[in-house]
Amino acid sequence: MGTLASLDAARTEQARGGYQPRSRRPIAQVFRRTARAAVRLCVRRRIHPDCVSYLSIVASGLAGLCFWQARAHPWLLVAGPALCYVRLWLNMLDGMVALASHQASPRGEILNDLPDRVSDVLVFSGVATSGLASADLGYWAAIFALLTAYVGMLGQGIGAHREFSGVMAKPWRMVVLHGGAWLTLAALWNGRPAKIGGLTILDWTCLVIVVGCVETITVRLGRITRALPQRPEPRTGHGGTR
Repeated sequence: MGTLASLDAARTEQARGGYQPRSRRPIAQVFRRTARAAVRLCVRRRIHPDCVSYLSIVASGLAGLCFWQARAHPWLLVAGPALCYVRLWLNMLDGMVALASHQASPRGEILNDLPDRVSDVLVFSGVATSGLASADLGYWAAIFALLTAYVGMLGQGIGAHREFSGVMAKPWRMVVLHGGAWLTLAALWNGRPAKIGGLTILDWTCLVIVVGCVETITVRLGRITRALPQRPEPRTGHGGTR
C-alpha cells in the first residue's frame, strides 16, 4: 500500500507540474537572460514548449539549406551559422518554457532531445552536400554528433546521470562549424584556394569535429562508468555461475 501511495503522489505532483528533469544542460546565466522575455511571452500566450522544439528543427533545416547552397551563394555562409545559433537558443528556450509553465514531463524530455538529433543530421547533411566539403566527412561529422549525444544520454538510461562534458558538446560543434564557414567565406571572397593539404577548410572543420567527438565520447564514457551505482552481484542458490 505504501508503494501504491507513493506512486499516486508522484503522479499527482507530476500532473500539477511538479516534475523536474533529472538532468539539465549547464547554461550560463548570461545566455538564459536573453530568453527571459521570450519565456514570459510563451507562458502568457500559452505557447507549448513542444512548438519551440519543433521550431528548432525548422531553424536547423534552414541552416542545412544555407550550407547546401553556399557554393553558389557564399553569403549563405553567414546565414547558416546564424541559424545554427538560433537552433541552440530555441533548444534552451523550450526547456525554460516547460519549467516556467509547469509542463515539464518525461514525454517532454524525449521531445527536448529528439529534435536535437534531427537538427544535427540536417545541419551536417547540408555541409556534406554543399560541394565545399567532402560528403564522406560531412556525414561522418553527423554520425559522430549522434554518437556523442547518445553516449551523453546513456548514463541517465542506466541509472547514473546525463553527461554534457567534453570538448565537442553540441554548442561547441556549432561554434567550430561557424569558424569553418566564415574562414571558407573569407577564402572565397579573396579568391584564394580554399584547400589546405588537399582538404577544404570545411573538410578540416568536419575532421576537427569528428576528432573532438571521439575525445568527448571517451570522456563521457569514463565519467559515466565511474558514476555507475554500485549494485550487489546476484547470488545463486547452489554456488553455480551466473
